[in-house]
Amino acid sequence: MNNDIVVNMECHSLKVDNQGRILLPSWWRKLAGVRPSSELLVAVTAEGGLVIETREQGLTRPRALVRKYVPEGALLSEELMAERREEGRREWDR
Repeated sequence: MNNDIVVNMECHSLKVDNQGRILLPSWWRKLAGVRPSSELLVAVTAEGGLVIETREQGLTRPRALVRKYVPEGALLSEELMAERREEGRREWDR
């Protein structure tokens, strides 16, 4: 996660209880599909702030970055295996 997260960010106030817990707003839990026992990702920004998001939300940026360089439907694992097979054939032919 990086500091690009703060772009177009809405701010809301949450209170911390005496045990350091916060209550996630119900509107956000519904919007993000967060249920009891859902796993959330927490990142600390360079400024020391916390960013809380679902795993799916956290994967959105890396997936978009990969799509810039890898066409939809491309199977990198298949390409890697083909390259390794070709390398093996070249080694065998030496």
